[in-house]
Amino acid sequence: MADAPGFPDGIGDDHAARDPVLRRHASIVSLLVFGGLLLAALLGTFGGGRSPVRTAQAAAATLTVATPRTLRNGVFFETRVTVTARRDIARLVLALPPSLWRDITVNSQVPQASEEKFENGRFAFDYGPLKAGESLDVKIDGQINPPLFGGTSGTIAVLDDKAELVSLPVTMKVLP
Repeated sequence: MADAPGFPDGIGDDHAARDPVLRRHASIVSLLVFGGLLLAALLGTFGGGRSPVRTAQAAAATLTVATPRTLRNGVFFETRVTVTARRDIARLVLALPPSLWRDITVNSQVPQASEEKFENGRFAFDYGPLKAGESLDVKIDGQINPPLFGGTSGTIAVLDDKAELVSLPVTMKVLP
C-alpha cells in the first residue's frame, strides 16, 4: 500500500486506519492489575484508614492502644494510649522501649508526664496517681523518619511505680 501524500515521513495509511478495539485501548491484563492495586489501596493494604484499637486487661488496669498498623515513610501519625485503673494506682508510669520509637520523631505527647526518664532499658513517663475507675488518655503525635523501613515494634507497659500491671505488644509496618 502506498503512503498517501501529505503524511510526514514514517507515517503512512496504516497509522490512520482503524485498529481493532483491544489494540486502541489498554489491555485487559493491565486494567486488571491496575484495578487490583486500586482495590488493595482502598482496603488499606498500603497504609491509611482507621487505626485499629487493641486492648489488654489485667486485675489492676486496662490498657488500650490505637495506632496505625501500616504506615508509609514520612507520614505523620497519631497514637492514643488509654489506661483505665481498676484499682488505685499510686504512681502510674507508662513505659515504652526505644525499639518502638527507633527512627520516629515524636512531635508531641499530651498530656505531658510530670517526670520523663530512661530506666531499665525503656522510656518511663510518670503521670502520678490514678484512682480506681479513672482513665488517663495520652495522645502521641509522631512522624516516620526516612531511614525507617520494614517496621518497628515494642511493648507498651503500665507500671505502678516499678511493678508492671499490664502490657501490650505493638507493631507498626513501614512501607517506602
